[in-house]
Amino acid sequence: MSTHTPLPPGFKLPPLASGSEEFFVNMGPQHPSTHGALRLVLRLDGETIVEVVPHMGYIHRGLEKQAESETYIQYIHLTDRQDYLTSHQNNHCVCMAIEKGMGIGVPERGEYIRVMLCELNRIASHLVFYACFGGDLGGQTALLYGFKEREMVHDIFEEVCGQRLTMNYFRPGGSVKDVPDTFIPRVKAFLEHLKPTMRDYETLLSKNVIVLFRSQGIGVLSKKRAVALGCSGPVLRASGANYDVRKNNPYSIYSSLDFDVPTATEGDCYARYVVRIQEIHESMKILEQCIKRFPGGPYRSAPKPSYKLPQGKYYVQTETAKGIYGTYIVAEKGDKPYRIHTRSPSFANLFALNEMSKGHKISDLVTIMATLDPVIPEIDR
Repeated sequence: MSTHTPLPPGFKLPPLASGSEEFFVNMGPQHPSTHGALRLVLRLDGETIVEVVPHMGYIHRGLEKQAESETYIQYIHLTDRQDYLTSHQNNHCVCMAIEKGMGIGVPERGEYIRVMLCELNRIASHLVFYACFGGDLGGQTALLYGFKEREMVHDIFEEVCGQRLTMNYFRPGGSVKDVPDTFIPRVKAFLEHLKPTMRDYETLLSKNVIVLFRSQGIGVLSKKRAVALGCSGPVLRASGANYDVRKNNPYSIYSSLDFDVPTATEGDCYARYVVRIQEIHESMKILEQCIKRFPGGPYRSAPKPSYKLPQGKYYVQTETAKGIYGTYIVAEKGDKPYRIHTRSPSFANLFALNEMSKGHKISDLVTIMATLDPVIPEIDR
């Protein structure tokens, strides 16, 4: 029996089959299929997974502790370094929490800018998922395709705010600056390009016999367990739970927009893939509505000399590409928070991995990890 890192106190491993001898294998923290510096300790019976124990913290930077010595405005940039694939969405949540505490309003144009950038961010994140999902299954063509259109989104981001990945563009009351005159034409052109491209993407993977064999019936998570484990986003909705913050607890202008929340009932890897593909189409629908209604006027309410929240506790949540992202602020006095905590979707979704993986092979674990779509810096805060 090989040595391994001790398990948490009180943690009990399930019994092995009669006559079997357990052994342990480390997947990560360098293995590319772990989508970052995550270490998984696999307890195996032959090549069959008995237990998966995640070990996190390899890139922990103490962002929440660091926030206590920074102003509320300075903290915004730390959140786009958590899930770097949903930077705008993370920044949006922090700004909303500050706005809630200080009673700051956002002009209509500012809300449209936020929603459009967040939905472009959702599309870009899901395109990275598509690329990695295909790549993890051995399809290098999908890996190259997915990043191609994603770069077009980041070209738009670069023109708007000067950054392609870690944006730091939103501010309480709106954004740092207005979008350029080319913003709406560029988004419109991108959507016209993406519609036929998505048909090609789906032709490549959605009915591919290898993808179907590797993903259908693999990593099944029931609706009951998904809810109990605190899963959110596509992981939750692929198991049949129809919950999306944009619909169930609307924020910004989402209540005035017409869009559907894609769900599935199978709860397997293929269902999680399909839900994300459908979400790209729904984001395109949202963007088309915003283009038609895009208003004039100010992009931000008058900035404050300093941002000091009244003493109290404030919580706001948004729906990022990964799921529910929440910002909890404890304010006492001054322009620095007493405490800030992030409710990150990948952290909760990761703890469904063990349940999804039991009884499967190591190669199936790679597929399951891909459909969780985790970003590790969001877990290691």
